[in-house]
Amino acid sequence: MSAITAKMVAELRELTGLGMMECKKALVETEGDIKKAEELMRIKSGNKASKMAGRTAAEGVISSFISADKKVGAVVEINCETDFVAKDEGFVAFAKAVAQAVAEANPADVEALASVVLASGVTVEETRKALIAKLGENMTVRRLARYETAGQLAAYLHGAKIGVMVDVTGGDESLGKDIAMHIAAAKPKALDASGVDAELIETERRVAIERAKADNKPEAMMEKIADGTVAKFLKDVTLLNQVFIKAEDGKQTIEQLLKAKSATVNGFTMLVVGEGIEKKVVDYAAEVAAAAQL
Repeated sequence: MSAITAKMVAELRELTGLGMMECKKALVETEGDIKKAEELMRIKSGNKASKMAGRTAAEGVISSFISADKKVGAVVEINCETDFVAKDEGFVAFAKAVAQAVAEANPADVEALASVVLASGVTVEETRKALIAKLGENMTVRRLARYETAGQLAAYLHGAKIGVMVDVTGGDESLGKDIAMHIAAAKPKALDASGVDAELIETERRVAIERAKADNKPEAMMEKIADGTVAKFLKDVTLLNQVFIKAEDGKQTIEQLLKAKSATVNGFTMLVVGEGIEKKVVDYAAEVAAAAQL
């Protein structure tokens, strides 16, 4: 068998777009025959996506798309395993294409999105699997939100890790962007109190009462203390009650800002990469040491 050179590995990688170690293994298996190695890798890569499906994909990007008239838009979260792949041009382009596809095709959910055809002429799912084969990591389209409005959409991406889309009626383009930026920074849970999960409110009330008991507060004051705690909580987590991050006086709330601009926020979505995903802690030093013993 002829020696497997770095040039041969590079040539096979150029042909297949797959990883260097995979290319080397294929060349060894086919005794240095590049054509046979290419064919072997194309056969094997078809099963690669399913083999990686169980691996945790908690990194990734948030991407958004808004139509030219700012009436239709979408924001999506696409996950991968490492921040390195999250910065790959092909992965970022895929995320942008998916956001546009969501806006234009209006799929019912992530499952329906899989069969949507991208501008490239290939479906979302086929493109995802091809990227998995090329980059060697599990990838998932995790969440999406689509808007269609009579008002105007605005979006803000913070380093591709936090993405916000907001639907505003009235005001101007800068107002929408300012509010989207505020949401990314202040992270409200809802527009107003009616949108806050009742379980969260009940938890705040329960904790307040337990703290009051621990502080030996009179029984008659318990409900009043709990009401005050809940009111403060709702003020902190609802968009309209939050103080605008760019308020010159440090006091103007979003609700007051909107009133001054004769505008209304109809809704918003904020996505944070990996939010709620339990990340696996990897001991890379141990992995390297184990590999060295092979």
